[in-house]
Amino acid sequence: MRITAHIDTFGAEYVALALELGVEPSRIDTIANFEAVARYGVKAEGNAAGASASVLAELAGLIAAGELEVPIAATFPLDRVQDAYRRLAEGHILGKIVLLP
Repeated sequence: MRITAHIDTFGAEYVALALELGVEPSRIDTIANFEAVARYGVKAEGNAAGASASVLAELAGLIAAGELEVPIAATFPLDRVQDAYRRLAEGHILGKIVLLP
């Protein structure tokens, strides 16, 4: 499996910014800016390309083997989901927010 670095961004203008920085359109994927898909030829795959059970199993194996690190910024019990969303809304999070059962 090929793992590539990516930059998570927020807002409608990140596609234009990535293009200005010289990122190839084939390396840009948006889940919200469908105008940019038509205008610049960027992808709109979101997470659908990696959401299969086999891909998730492979990623879990890499994590278990210590070959892939997933930084966790915060964890919240499920009954505090509103707190988790408030933290997410603050922005500038270095890692993932995880809801615990």
